[in-house]
Amino acid sequence: MKKSTVTRTDLMTVHLHDKQCLSKVEIKKIVISQNEKADYHLHPCPVMGYVVSGTLLFQIEGQSPYLIKAGETFYEPKNQPILHFDNASDSAPLIFVAYYLLEGDEDLITLLPHKNE
Repeated sequence: MKKSTVTRTDLMTVHLHDKQCLSKVEIKKIVISQNEKADYHLHPCPVMGYVVSGTLLFQIEGQSPYLIKAGETFYEPKNQPILHFDNASDSAPLIFVAYYLLEGDEDLITLLPHKNE
């Protein structure tokens, strides 16, 4: 009998504690050009993601910034301002896949007024 070559690697587990009732998951491939930054924002829904290529500078407001590299995951909690979601490279695009965990007709993103650092 042939041995299976399928492997499964745990990348992330997030426990959603607000007893939400998911009605839809939207999955988006997103590209941020070199040296570009996402606007200061929050998501009205939890967002999980996977960096396909490049390096992400990630920071939830009130927490320390850190780098997330290709093959790694991130989690943006519901209604938490995201201070940095930046392409950390000056030579290559950042490509990631985002999974928006939606209840009803929530928006995917809310842009916030510019924050001075």
